Amino acid sequence: MTDKTMPTPAEIRAYRAENSKLRERDIAANLGISEAALVAAEVGLTAIRIDADPNKMLARAPEFGTVMALSRNESAVHEKIGVYEAIQIGEKTSLTLGENIDLRIFNWVWAHAFAVTKTDGENVRRSLQYFDKAGEAIHKIHLRPESNLEAYEAFVADHKLEDQSQEFVAEAFTKLATGRTEGFDVAELRDSWSKMTDTHEFFMMLKKLDIDRRAAVQHVGEDFAWKLADGVAAEFFAKSVETQMNLMCFVNNRGIVQIHTGPIHNVAPMGPWLNIMDPTFHLHLRADHIAEAWAVRKPTKDGHVTSVECYDKDGEMVIQFFGKRKEGNTEMAEWRTLVEGLPTTNAAEAA
Repeated sequence: MTDKTMPTPAEIRAYRAENSKLRERDIAANLGISEAALVAAEVGLTAIRIDADPNKMLARAPEFGTVMALSRNESAVHEKIGVYEAIQIGEKTSLTLGENIDLRIFNWVWAHAFAVTKTDGENVRRSLQYFDKAGEAIHKIHLRPESNLEAYEAFVADHKLEDQSQEFVAEAFTKLATGRTEGFDVAELRDSWSKMTDTHEFFMMLKKLDIDRRAAVQHVGEDFAWKLADGVAAEFFAKSVETQMNLMCFVNNRGIVQIHTGPIHNVAPMGPWLNIMDPTFHLHLRADHIAEAWAVRKPTKDGHVTSVECYDKDGEMVIQFFGKRKEGNTEMAEWRTLVEGLPTTNAAEAA
């Protein structure tokens, strides 16, 4: 293989067999292919191409019973164990609002899907895996021992595609313009920011002013956003465990936002990863990918709402946290105290 030659499905399978202990994402990266191409190479063997429409999945997912829902980006993996329920299906955006599986789905991004079966000795692992047109993973549903296997198999049979090819051709994703990173009027930004009455107005404000999100946070002023110390994620997790704070943890990619609501209990660092290993919530966060962390205040009609936002070196959001709050209620004082007590960049430099 050369830099200009993509590996064939057979070559992909051979490399995978020789490097079986590597994570799939790393195998794909080493081969210079997408994760979807890695899965596609197994079609007819361990994978079946199925319809990628998320609404068709949502219509049947409650029948699977308890499963593990996984959404990730380059730096964070968010896993929730529960049932798909309280589903709201829309043309462009669909939702699940279950106690454990809480998703915001951007339907137009979902382009490819596979039902995957892996056998490891006596263990058989089954999953539905969804990808965007570039072959980046959007969402995965992993069956558990208590899942309804019959319902899963019926879903796969009903949504199997005629096209069962092993070839995968990735289509480039045109990165959406995120707004200016400089040259904007900070006074105008502050005025618009101060007039928000709902956190959902934030995105429209940035679009209207043509300002990049991280640039807005960096320049709006310390009464609305202040930079946290490097490495703050570990301390944030420790304080969250200590206080048993009811928090909300958001991880997103192009096609989905996955949310955990509730306290966290078991934090297990391993190398660059910060891991949360709770009964129904697992999080794997590459702390070394966090270039900047910010505490951010957004005004609402119920008082300001505080978040912790982490960005990578390219200014992309890695992960975001809020205190648990129902619309119409003020933010928890305990959450504000926790966030306002986190070390800041200046405090770290002064130490």
